[in-house]
Amino acid sequence: MALNIIAIESSCDETSASIIQDGKVLSNTILSQSVHEIYGGVVPELASRAHQQHIISVVNQALKEAGVSIDELNAIAFTQGPGLLGSLLVGISFAKGLSIAKNIPLISVNHMQAHILAHFIEDPKPNFPFLCLTISGGHTQLVLVSNYLDMKILGETRDDAVGEAFDKIGKMLGFPYPGGYLIDEHAKAGDPGRFKFPSTSVPGYNFSFSGIKTAVLYFLRNQLKADGQFIEKNLDDLSASIQHTLIEMLMEKLILCAKDNDIGEIAIAGGVAANSGIRDHLIGLSKYYDWKTYIPKLEYCTDNAAMIGIAGYYKLLEGALCDLTVIPDARLKF
Repeated sequence: MALNIIAIESSCDETSASIIQDGKVLSNTILSQSVHEIYGGVVPELASRAHQQHIISVVNQALKEAGVSIDELNAIAFTQGPGLLGSLLVGISFAKGLSIAKNIPLISVNHMQAHILAHFIEDPKPNFPFLCLTISGGHTQLVLVSNYLDMKILGETRDDAVGEAFDKIGKMLGFPYPGGYLIDEHAKAGDPGRFKFPSTSVPGYNFSFSGIKTAVLYFLRNQLKADGQFIEKNLDDLSASIQHTLIEMLMEKLILCAKDNDIGEIAIAGGVAANSGIRDHLIGLSKYYDWKTYIPKLEYCTDNAAMIGIAGYYKLLEGALCDLTVIPDARLKF
């Protein structure tokens, strides 16, 4: 008999449901919330309301696409955190209600562990141990992955995440929220060496991205005093130069960590892993250092329930117990 898991993801501003059957993704329905664009960032109260409005229809769509009935479900995986408190509570409450109604077990999943385990949705899959650079709007971490449930943080940001840096600098350039992907698009036509921005160096494998935001802010202010059209005239080159600096900051620590720990299996995960510049740079490094690199499909980089489901599948195989505690922590901890 098939093992069917329904997964619920509601950590931020995507409402998502997925059906996992025997470790294979049958459906992965994602509904994004456009309401936040006019505010320049995610509004927690609006996010939780949108989850309440859409979670039932998203779940029904996932079941329909998978060809699985609600009575054929064997377990429910849900995002425990980190994330927005109100958004998490919507997903957890729905999962708990369905668990009680159908008398099936719950599987609590750490959102960032799920980003890493998204690599096991499809081939090629990393070999243990591997080093994963997790990069998103809330996280920048180097994680040593020894098995499906054994992960250790080797380095992380001291302040802002790289995704936050991308989006806030994007706002400085006049892009709508989220601006990170627009920096990536404009960077493709720009000269990455045109403008120089300072990178922040911190001890060990840790990162810091608050400094480059400040540097870009003051650089743009000074240039705009002399030419009010400076940004518009140089948008592609500015985007390319800023992105190049951020990528160099990421890759410097990744290379150091991989060398020190003698690891040649390298992966990236999280929403910022969709950045084409980062993906291309990692492919180039893999050839130079003879790494085996793993880059997830774009749909598995951003927040989605398929990664929650695959993490829940491996937790269920290991007999991991459910924890209904909501974890809205800003950083992943093991």
